[in-house]
Amino acid sequence: MWLVPSPTDSTGDTQYVDLARDTTVADIRRAIGAGMESVEHIKRYTTLSTAHDQGKTSGTLASGVITELLGRSTGEIGTTTFRAPYTPVAFAALAGRERGELYDPVRVTSIHDWHVEQGAPFEDVGQWKRPWYYPRGGEDMEAAVLRECGAVRGGVGIQDVSTLGKIDVQGPDAAEFLDLVYTNRMSTLKVGRVRYGLMCHADGMVFDDGTVARTGEHRYLITTTSGGAAGVLQWLEDWLQTEWPHLRVHLTSVTEHWATIALAGPRSREVLSRVAPGMELDRDEFPFMSWKDGTVAGHGARVFRISFSGELAFEVSVPWWNGREVWEALVEAGEPLGITPYGTETMHVLRAEKGLPIVGQDTDGTVTPYDLGMGWAVSKKKDDFLGKRSFTRADTARTDRKQLVGLLPADPGLVLAEGAQVVEHAELPAPPVPMLGHVTSSYRSAVLERGFALALVESGRDRIGDTVHATAGDRLVAAEITDHVFYDKEGARRDG
Repeated sequence: MWLVPSPTDSTGDTQYVDLARDTTVADIRRAIGAGMESVEHIKRYTTLSTAHDQGKTSGTLASGVITELLGRSTGEIGTTTFRAPYTPVAFAALAGRERGELYDPVRVTSIHDWHVEQGAPFEDVGQWKRPWYYPRGGEDMEAAVLRECGAVRGGVGIQDVSTLGKIDVQGPDAAEFLDLVYTNRMSTLKVGRVRYGLMCHADGMVFDDGTVARTGEHRYLITTTSGGAAGVLQWLEDWLQTEWPHLRVHLTSVTEHWATIALAGPRSREVLSRVAPGMELDRDEFPFMSWKDGTVAGHGARVFRISFSGELAFEVSVPWWNGREVWEALVEAGEPLGITPYGTETMHVLRAEKGLPIVGQDTDGTVTPYDLGMGWAVSKKKDDFLGKRSFTRADTARTDRKQLVGLLPADPGLVLAEGAQVVEHAELPAPPVPMLGHVTSSYRSAVLERGFALALVESGRDRIGDTVHATAGDRLVAAEITDHVFYDKEGARRDG
C-alpha cells in the first residue's frame, strides 16, 4: 500500500510525498488531472524529486502513489532517473582519460619555432610555453643563465615577451574605471605615457601588476602577468558588469594580437636604431615610461620604453603574424654587437637583482603593497579603489607584518632554496619553532658574483643588517638581511 486514505484530508493536501520539495498527493492528483501519465512528466509538472536527493528517496514513493491513482502496475509506471551526487562518482571517472598533449591547451607565441630551432627548453607559464634558457655548447642551465645575464648587463639581450596579458580598455569612463581597480591613479596619465600599476583584491592583498599605457583620450592598453591574464580580465568584467554597470567601458583581450619583443641592455638603443631609422630613440625624445608608434623592420609597431631588468630597454609590439620576421631582423641587426637571446630564468635573475617582485612568487595572497615596499604605488588622493578600506584594518596596518627584503648568505657560493624557512637563531628551540618568514626567490648573480635571495620576513625592513638563519637541506646557514634592491639602486642605468 502506497497511499493511505485520510478521513480529514480527502485531496491529499497534507500528505507529503517529497519532503525536500513539499510535493503532496494533491499535487500529483493535479498533474494527473491535467493529463500527465508519464512519471517523468509528473516529476517536471510538480518539481517532485528535483531537490538534493534527486528522487532517490522520494522517487519510489512517488511512483507508488502514481501507480495507485492511475490503477496501473508499478513496473509499468517505472521510476524517475536518479542522479549524482546521491550515488558516489569514481575518481577514475572524474580524472578522465590520459590524452597526452590534448590534456591541457598549449599556447605558443608566433616566435616559438625559432626558439625550438635554437634548442631552448621551455617553461610552462600558465598554458604558455616560454623559452627557459638557451644552452650553448653543452652548457647546463646555471652556465647559460650566467652568460645571458652578463650579456644583458654588459651589451644587449633579446627576449620574447609576447605572452604578457594585454587588455584594451575603451570608453568615455575608462579613466574612472581604471582609477577604481588600480591602487594608483591612471586618470592623470597623459596620452603617450606609461605607468606601472598594482591591483589588489578587496582585502587589500596584491592580486596582479603590470603597466598601463594611455593610447587615446578614452583608451588604454594594460598589461598583466602571463599566467594571470584570464583571471584579471574576469575580475575586471565582474566588477564592471555587476558593481559598476553604469560605467561606459569595454574590455577586449588583445594578448594574441600583439607579438612583443624586449630589447634590454646598454646597447639596445643602438640595435633598435638599425631597424627603426625613422624613430627618435634618444632619452630626451623618448623618455622612460613612454611609448611611440613607428616602423620597425618595415612593419608598423608600437614601441615602449619600459624595463623589467633595470637596464636601458625597449619593448617592440607588432601584429602577431609579423612577430618572427621582426624578431629575426632585430637578431640580425644585433649580431655585430653580440646580441643574446635570454629566457625566463635570466629574466627572473635580472628583475630580482633590481628587487622587482613577481606576483604569485614573491606574493602569496597575504601580501599588501606596503609589505612589498611599494607604498609609493598607492594613491593618497583617490577617494576609493579596490582594497583601500582594507589598508586601515588592524591586521594590515601592523608594523610587524612580513615584508619583502633581501638575503645574502654568509657563504657567497651558496644559493638558498626557494621556500626555505627563515628563523632567528642557529640553534632551534623546542617545537613549535617560531618562523620569521621564507625565501621567495633565490638565484646566483653574475653581476653580484654570488648567491642572493628575496624573502618575506617578519618586520623585515626594521631588521636590515641583522643576521638570521635559513634552512639549507638538513642544516641552518647564516644570512644577512639587506634592502631588496641589490643592483643600481639609483636607477641610473635605465636611460643608457
